[in-house]
Amino acid sequence: MLSTQFISRISLLRDKAPSFDAYPFSLPAVRALDMLEPHPKVTFFVGENGSGKSTLLEAIAVSMGFNPEGGTKNFRFGTRLSHSVLHEYLRIAKGFRKPRDGFFLRAESFFNVATEIENLDDGPGFGPPVIASYGGKSLHERSHGESFLALLMERFGGQGLYLLDEPEAALSPQRQLAALARINDLVNDGSQFIIATHSPILMAYPDAWIYEFTESGIARVAYEETEHFKVTRAFLANPERMLRELFSPEPE
Repeated sequence: MLSTQFISRISLLRDKAPSFDAYPFSLPAVRALDMLEPHPKVTFFVGENGSGKSTLLEAIAVSMGFNPEGGTKNFRFGTRLSHSVLHEYLRIAKGFRKPRDGFFLRAESFFNVATEIENLDDGPGFGPPVIASYGGKSLHERSHGESFLALLMERFGGQGLYLLDEPEAALSPQRQLAALARINDLVNDGSQFIIATHSPILMAYPDAWIYEFTESGIARVAYEETEHFKVTRAFLANPERMLRELFSPEPE
């Protein structure tokens, strides 16, 4: 039976990997990767910094035809060659439906995407300005958080594949809740999300699948089992006690 989701399976071509002792294959999550199935609606990649979640998300995006620095499949700019070769060793199983829309968001390079939009609009063209799809106001003239939210609210049109790397980076807790509501609207309009995040707010999305990246590899976990949830809950339950423990001198 053909899958109706845009990405149904991600496999590492292990027999073609040059060496599991060299980056990016040396990352524990990649070294242990065989096959990963994303949720038809929302999938989260979570884990410590350097665990490989952003590296894998980037490789998925490049394999699907997105620009390594972010944007739609029509963006072909490059400011610095920094992506890994991992995409060359992935096999992506796709459903029979093709996404009507799509975007790869990298928080660290979204400034470059905003600059490219202005460059495109400064050049010759016969259609409407690109910035019209982002609310009509330069993303550089908004705060980082406002530009991220404009992307979600104005640019994402539904029935799309959206790959987001740490979208919470510029969003306040209240704006993260607004982002959750918008993600739900887009899911109800036939979209699929894969999101690398540290936000316990975002990863609370109902029925999402959460894959935790650790030194042992990648494992699917429940929301309440994530370190993000446990640490946040412990801190909010008794911040004074946790701060005392953090600030107490080390025993001699």
